[in-house]
Amino acid sequence: MEDPNIFLSSFNRPNLYYEIRPKRSRELAIKQIIKYVQENQGKSGIVYCLNRKSTEEIAELLNVNGIRAVPYHAGMEAATRSQVQDQFLMEDMHVIVATIAFGMGIDKPDVRFVIHFDIPKSIENYYQETGRAGRGGLEGKCVAFYSYKDIEKLEKFMRDKPLAEREMGAQLLAETAAYAETSVCRRKFLLHYFGEGYPSDNCGSCDNCLKPKERIEGKIYVQQALQAAHEVNENNGIPYLVDLLMGKRTTEIGNYKHDLLPVFGAGKEKDEHFWNSIMRQCLINSLVYKDIEQYGLIKLTDEGRAFLKKPRSIMISLNHNYEAEANDVQMENTGGKSVLDPVLFDILKKVRESLAKEQQLPPYVIFGEASLEEMATVYPITLDELSKISGVSKGKAEKYGVRFAAAIKKYVDENDVERPNDFSTLKQVANKSVHKIHIIQSIDKKLPLDEIARTRGMKMVELIEEIETIVYSGTKLNLDYYLNDIIEEDLQEEVMDYFREMQSGDLREAYSELKEEGLSYEEVQLMHIKFMSEVAN
Repeated sequence: MEDPNIFLSSFNRPNLYYEIRPKRSRELAIKQIIKYVQENQGKSGIVYCLNRKSTEEIAELLNVNGIRAVPYHAGMEAATRSQVQDQFLMEDMHVIVATIAFGMGIDKPDVRFVIHFDIPKSIENYYQETGRAGRGGLEGKCVAFYSYKDIEKLEKFMRDKPLAEREMGAQLLAETAAYAETSVCRRKFLLHYFGEGYPSDNCGSCDNCLKPKERIEGKIYVQQALQAAHEVNENNGIPYLVDLLMGKRTTEIGNYKHDLLPVFGAGKEKDEHFWNSIMRQCLINSLVYKDIEQYGLIKLTDEGRAFLKKPRSIMISLNHNYEAEANDVQMENTGGKSVLDPVLFDILKKVRESLAKEQQLPPYVIFGEASLEEMATVYPITLDELSKISGVSKGKAEKYGVRFAAAIKKYVDENDVERPNDFSTLKQVANKSVHKIHIIQSIDKKLPLDEIARTRGMKMVELIEEIETIVYSGTKLNLDYYLNDIIEEDLQEEVMDYFREMQSGDLREAYSELKEEGLSYEEVQLMHIKFMSEVAN
């Protein structure tokens, strides 16, 4: 074409608000979604999930709570999908709970919110899906739930893919995790990802800008990070540079003799989370760039080289660490009333600690942290109310709940606490789903887990997660018939003893210890399910 007209458009959507919320547990995230939609009653919205089962479960719970919602996924008949789209466009249904199959070609200008129950597989997917909010120019809210466990699950799904596809998928997931964990302006991060600058450090319309983290002087740390990239000839990615700075003697670092470099261990006083934050800030501030065509190698920019020659003051904020931060459990609109009561939370932790010592159990086995946080938010004072808390079944409430309910009632009475009405407004589906019942019956019949997964159209990791949910909700399941075929009895006893001594319940920590015994992550997960079924329920 000679002398064509060229049109430039920005990736910026100034009317969208971006927020990331920690997914402390699946059940709690679903409750938060229900409350959020209730508070936006009558507004159109989309809830995105990564699998069909979640779309059906969340849509069912929304309907039980008086919200007109319908699931949408690729497993539905074409005519049904078309009907659902029409219902949404004509506002017969206000909320669509969908997989990524929904939205292509849908131009509905008044979608007021997009919620991601599962973090998307890439920033491209996230940007496209959030872009379905606020098309009419009015405000659109984009809220995503994030847990690094979801990233790990997506990584497992890629295990059988070709190597090149796995590596590219891992890069995309790393960028998504970085977006979720960053403390810089989310709008600035998104635009930078797509190669567009943003002049301000505060957009005023994302969670990080409305509640900014404390900033620290980063001159020395940025200099060390840039020096690390320089000393390895700009030939490695962020994970390698972080290991180098922390002084980790990995096989790869040893093979290249990079443990002899001056920068090796220069940042050993800081942890991995800190150095990942620094590397991300270097990217955002255009001191380095990621060479996507070379598997994400970190290269210095001219500005980065200038910084190395003449370091200057640079203020930085560290990434969010959702595993460590005690975030409020209530997803609320501005001015929402239900928030975590830190005083009651500490009281409940002491009750749990005392009970755990008596029972000679790790505290998390009694009630998980997320359950205590919810108790300290909605103030259940009877066993019936307690059984409605995420992770607390009727059986578990009767077994461990008396002291907790008494402690909460005493606190409420002494401090004249006005309890929220969560118990009356948030209804659960009365019976277990047919899906869960089939899994329970199949395990009772001692069917092989791979056969159960195949008949339910699930991957093994999805089935194990579902079994975990069933057991953590208070149902006893006996997996010995399966475990005895894959793990020796003596090793099972060792693992059970390990879980009795373990304080956190963090399966990643358990796997890092137990993999030396030849156990896979799935086997560790199944053994922990056995432990919880026998001890907690």
